[in-house]
Amino acid sequence: MPRHLTEDALARIARLELEARETVEGFLTGQHRSPYFGQSLEFAQHREYAPGDDIRRIDWKVLSKTDKVYLKQYEEETNLRTTLVVDASESMRFGGPAKKGEQPHTKFDQACRLAAALSYMLLRQQDSVGAVVFDDGVRSQVPGRTAQNHLRTILAALAAEEASKKTGVADVLRAVADQKTQRGLVILLSDLFVDLGDLRRGLEFLRSRRHEVIVFQILDDAELSFDFSGTTRFVGLEDAGELTCDPRSLREGYLKALDGFLESAAKTCFKTGADHMLVRTGERPSAPLAEFLARRARPRR
Repeated sequence: MPRHLTEDALARIARLELEARETVEGFLTGQHRSPYFGQSLEFAQHREYAPGDDIRRIDWKVLSKTDKVYLKQYEEETNLRTTLVVDASESMRFGGPAKKGEQPHTKFDQACRLAAALSYMLLRQQDSVGAVVFDDGVRSQVPGRTAQNHLRTILAALAAEEASKKTGVADVLRAVADQKTQRGLVILLSDLFVDLGDLRRGLEFLRSRRHEVIVFQILDDAELSFDFSGTTRFVGLEDAGELTCDPRSLREGYLKALDGFLESAAKTCFKTGADHMLVRTGERPSAPLAEFLARRARPRR
C-alpha cells in the first residue's frame, strides 16, 4: 500500500471497500455468477485415461462412440487474470449537480467504485487482479495478485489519484498488452473522450495478444441529458476552452452530436472484438456489473 496517504484518502479507501462489499454481497453474489470466473479453460486436445486421473475430465461423448476413455486437456488451466485500466485524465473530473439527498461524485469516482467492486468480486473467487491508472501515460500500477488483502492495495492506488492532464489511450493500452504475457481479461474504465482512432489501435494491441477486453464507458447524467437552463458558462476540460451561452439553444445539436459519438465509440469497440457498456454516474455499480456478468456467462463463439 502506498505510504503517506492522507486522511481523506484513507477514508476513501474504507468507503470504496464498504461500497464494493455491499454491491457484490448485497446484490450480485449467488445471482449472476459467471461460469468463466475461477478458471480460464481453452480446449486443446484429448489424451487417454490413466489410473489416478480425475474422472471429471472424461469426455463422455467420445466414450459413448468409441468405448475408449479419453480425457479433455486444456491449453491453460489457471485463475482468470484481470487488469483494470482506469482513466484519470482531467475530463474524468466532471460531475454534474447531485440529486437531492445524494452526494455529488465525478466520473472518476464512479470508475473507482466499479473498479473496487470488480476487484472485490474477482478476489473472492481467487482470480488475479491488477490495476493501471493512466492519463497521458501510466501514472501508477498495481501488479496482479490473488490474495484477499490485495484489495486494499488496489483501493489505496485508486484513492491516491486525482484526475488531471490529457488522455493517451493508445500508448497505455499497448503498454498493458506488452506487459501481459499470458492471456487474460482487460477492463477499461473511461469516458472515451479520446481520438477513436487511438482507441481502436489500443484495443487492437490487446486483442492481437488474445486478451478479452471489456470497456465501461462512463458518462455523467448531465453530459447525457444536457438539461441546463439559463445563461451558463461551460469550462472545457483538457484545454477545451470556455463558452458562455444559453444551453437551450445548443441542446438539440449537442444531443445529436453526442449520439453520433456514442455510436462511433460502441462501433470502435465492436469492430475490435471488445465488449462495450455505457455507465451513468447516477446509477449504482450493481447495474453495469450485472450486465457484465450476464455477458460473461454467454457461450463463447
